[in-house]
Amino acid sequence: MDKIPEHNNKLINYGKIISVRGSVVDIWFDHNLPAIYTLLHTGLNKEIAIEVLSQLDVNRVRGIALTPTQGAARGMVVETSGKQLQVPVGKSIKGRMFDVFGNTIDHLEPLSGMEQRNIHQLPPPLSKQSTKSEVFLTGIKAIDVLVPLERGGKAGLFGGAGVGKTVLLTEMIHNMVGHNKGISMFCGIGERCREGEELYHDMKEAGVLEHMVMILGQMNEPPGARFRVGHAALTMAEYFRDDEQRDVLLLIDNIFRFIQAGMEVSGLMGEMPSRLGYQPTLGTELSKLEERIANTSAGAITSIQAVYVPADDLTDPAAVHAFSHLSASIVLSRKKASEGLYPAIDLLQSNSKMATPGIIGERHYLLVQQIKRTLSQYEELKDIIAMLGLEQLSTNDRDIVNQARRLERFLTQPFFTTEQFSGMKGKDVGLEDALSGCERILSGEFKDLPESAFYMIGSIDEAKKKTDTKDEKESKAGAKKVNELVKTPS
Repeated sequence: MDKIPEHNNKLINYGKIISVRGSVVDIWFDHNLPAIYTLLHTGLNKEIAIEVLSQLDVNRVRGIALTPTQGAARGMVVETSGKQLQVPVGKSIKGRMFDVFGNTIDHLEPLSGMEQRNIHQLPPPLSKQSTKSEVFLTGIKAIDVLVPLERGGKAGLFGGAGVGKTVLLTEMIHNMVGHNKGISMFCGIGERCREGEELYHDMKEAGVLEHMVMILGQMNEPPGARFRVGHAALTMAEYFRDDEQRDVLLLIDNIFRFIQAGMEVSGLMGEMPSRLGYQPTLGTELSKLEERIANTSAGAITSIQAVYVPADDLTDPAAVHAFSHLSASIVLSRKKASEGLYPAIDLLQSNSKMATPGIIGERHYLLVQQIKRTLSQYEELKDIIAMLGLEQLSTNDRDIVNQARRLERFLTQPFFTTEQFSGMKGKDVGLEDALSGCERILSGEFKDLPESAFYMIGSIDEAKKKTDTKDEKESKAGAKKVNELVKTPS
C-alpha cells in the first residue's frame, strides 16, 4: 500500500482507495471527510478524477469516476483540495470547444489565467426571475406560427432516432446568431464525436463560431462525465447572462442522454431502480439542471433541448418528466420524415404555452386554431380517402383536404445547414410572411396552383414564381419539340 504523505500542505487532504468497482470508487479518509460533489484525484499523474456522491460513514466516501479508472488500485493515495469540479468562464471562451473539465479540445492554444466557477450552482431566486412573457423568433415557419417559443423558456424537441433533431438544432444556432447577435451554446451530452466535429466546422464556415461556445461529453466517456457536462454548460451560460447581461441560446443534444447517464450512475452506486429501470431520483436530478435555465432582469437563457423518445413512446418516464419542465414541445414525426416533409414536425401533437391571445395577439391565435382545425379534419378524412378515394368527398371536404395539403407543404422549409445535401438554398422567413402565407392558403387564394408549388419555399410569393418558372420551362420544352417535328422531313 502506498503511504499517505504527511500533511505539509493544510489545503490538501489525503485518503486512500479501499475498493474499485468499474467507475465506482470507495475512499478512506482518517479525518476531514470530503463533502458531497468534492473532486478527488488519484493515479500516477493524478489523471483519474473522482466526484464524491455519498458519505458512507465517518471515514468512507463513495465516488463516481469522471475519467476511465484503468490503473486505479486498492491502497493508492487520493488527494483533494476540497474544491468541486470547475470550468473556465469569461469572454475568451467564445469560439472554443471544451470537455466536461473545461479543457479545450479544438487543437488550438489552451486557455490560461481564466476565472474558474463551480459547476454546481443554485437556480436564480424567484425574486430575480422575470415574469414577462416574450416570444423568441427562430425564422422557421412551422415553429414561429404553430409552436412559438418563449424567451428564457425551455422548448423540447421530441423524436426517435433519425427524424432530424440534430439538423433542426443546428439550423436554430445558425438563425439565432444571425438574428439577435446573442451567444449560442451547444451542449452535447452523449454525442457522437463525428456530430461534434461536423457542427464545429459547419459553424466555422457559416462565420458564427465566434458567437458560440461548444461543450461535449462524448458517447465513449464514462457516465459520470456525461452526467456533469450539462451542469458545466449551464455554468458558462450563466456567466454570459448574469455578468455580461446578454441573451443566451442554449442547445442541449440530447437531454435523454443526461437521464440515461444518471441511470447508469444510479445503477453503479447500487440504488434501487424505479419504473422501467430509471433511477429513483430522476425527477430531482432533472429539476436541478432545468431550474437553472431562467429569464432574469439581467438577461435570459433560452433552451432548446432534443429529447430522444425511446421506441417513439411518449409515455416513457424520461419523456414525461422532460415534458413537465417545458413551455413548448416540438414533436418530430417519422411519418412526416418518410413523406419528405422537413422539418418533420407533427403540427397537431406539438404545442406551446405561448400560443394564447394575450401573448401572440388575437390574429395569430385565431390563425393557429384555424390551421389546427383544418389539419385535424384532414386527419379524420384520411381513412375515407384511403377506402373510397378523393372523388367521394363533398365539395367542402375536398376544399379542406386541398388546404391542409398545401399548408403542410408550405410549412416545410429549406435549411441553410442542409444546402450541401439538398442543393436548395436555405431560407429564413419572418413571422409576418409566414402568417400571411397561411392566411392566403386558408382563404382559397391558391387553389388553382399545384401542391408541389408550396413545397420547400420561403414566403408564399415564391409559390407563384415557382409555377410560372415551371410553366415557362414546360412551354419552352413543348415549343422545342414542335420545332423539331416541323424541321424533321416527312
